[in-house]
Amino acid sequence: MSGPGYSLRSDYLLWALLGLLLLLSVVHPAGIVSYPRLVDWPTIATMAGLLLLTAGIEASGFLHRSAWRIAGLIHDERSLALFLVGTSALCAALLTNDIALFIVVPLTLSLGEYAALPLRRLIIFEALAVNAGSMFTPIGNPQNIFLWQSSGAHFLEFMWAMALPTAVAALCLLGFTLMAFRPRPLELHGLAGPLAVRWPLFVMAASLFVPFIVCADLRHAEWALLAVMLVFLAVSRQVFRRLDWPLLSVFVLMFVDLRVVAGLPAVARALDAVDLRHPLSLYLTGAGLSQFISNVPATILLSSYSGDWRSLAWGVDMGGFGLGVGSLANIIALRLGRQPGSFAAFHAWSVPFLLLSGGLTGLWLLVK
Repeated sequence: MSGPGYSLRSDYLLWALLGLLLLLSVVHPAGIVSYPRLVDWPTIATMAGLLLLTAGIEASGFLHRSAWRIAGLIHDERSLALFLVGTSALCAALLTNDIALFIVVPLTLSLGEYAALPLRRLIIFEALAVNAGSMFTPIGNPQNIFLWQSSGAHFLEFMWAMALPTAVAALCLLGFTLMAFRPRPLELHGLAGPLAVRWPLFVMAASLFVPFIVCADLRHAEWALLAVMLVFLAVSRQVFRRLDWPLLSVFVLMFVDLRVVAGLPAVARALDAVDLRHPLSLYLTGAGLSQFISNVPATILLSSYSGDWRSLAWGVDMGGFGLGVGSLANIIALRLGRQPGSFAAFHAWSVPFLLLSGGLTGLWLLVK
């Protein structure tokens, strides 16, 4: 996982979390010794392994070659939008939402060099798509990885629990895409030849993907990570340079900072005033809190007050829509896209999307 915009965002967040940790340590120095126990290490191990494997797949060039071939078959703007949105959602479900953006957004920008495309709108919908697609699987986004590992739910059990909100988001995404893009003829010309594929690297990374997920599902993420690291050390050490180490540090610090904050009396009193035992209340709190502190921190914070991982997952995943801060994937997409006016245009689509998809999901919880 790489990219200048993403690294910059991770570095800023890393320093902010370090500053908060320093402040908390000064206020309560006796708690420092407990910091390592506050980190959910199976979640960190799962994330690190997935990042390594997907970095290997991306470095192989296979995904870019596949996208190049499909792009040559597209003949109108709406079809292109549906392809890019669908690819974004599928990649997010399999490779996590932020990695999907590093595949699809650069492809979109390169296609824009060969045809007049609504790049800003396409990138906005790719951000919506990765948030929608990532809801379905335990490995789709960081908050799902955490809830999957901490809850003890199995892989298919987690997917079944997330089927309804994912279906709602997917249908809304399809409707919004059909409304936003017209079937205007699209002429792609002068496409360069496809990138060469490093087949041994692709086969190795792809063949390790399912065994790693199975091991993580059986609660052996740390051993699975060690095995993956040893394979890459022996075969392709350069993949480690593509790994976003500051991002992993960000999540380690999030666990420590937010679990310390969750134990503060003022925070405890504020959350105790909300009946988090009720699924709808937890859902709305997760979605609402995500709009202010992003959905990963909201997940870590609220998990200290409720064991209802399903309602929490529904809320924080839906909370990725709405305001840009709701999900780091939104920020990544807008920064990678570099399109003028993207921030305002994103909210013109994302806020109504949250109101519709989030409202329909909340309505189901209300009448259930």
